[in-house]
Amino acid sequence: MITPGQYASVRYLVDDVPAAIDFYTTHLGFTLNTNPGSAFADVIRGPLRLLLSGPASSGARATPQDAATAGRNRIHLEVDDLDAEVDRLRDAGLTFRSEVVAGPGGRQILLADPADNLIELFQPAAP
Repeated sequence: MITPGQYASVRYLVDDVPAAIDFYTTHLGFTLNTNPGSAFADVIRGPLRLLLSGPASSGARATPQDAATAGRNRIHLEVDDLDAEVDRLRDAGLTFRSEVVAGPGGRQILLADPADNLIELFQPAAP
């Protein structure tokens, strides 16, 4: 269980830390926590602390070359109105990696950040 002041942290490797900060704070409701330089920053949304590690960061340097590309893993962000979010983000010129898909638990779409890391926007099914 996450208590106040405690976060679950996920590291994303990014090509451009300032561009990643702008993407997550402008479009997805994150707030900047720290930005000690161009190699690293972290942004927060609720209990999620997203570590944005640029090529010069120690986190990126510790990654083996064959594991350095973005994979199928993604962060999962719940939204109240998926259609409105998709429209808002498309109007802002952002790139989606899938179409909206529906299942028994709800509807979702995959969005790519500037480094092609995936973000799943998810609207739960009505109870």
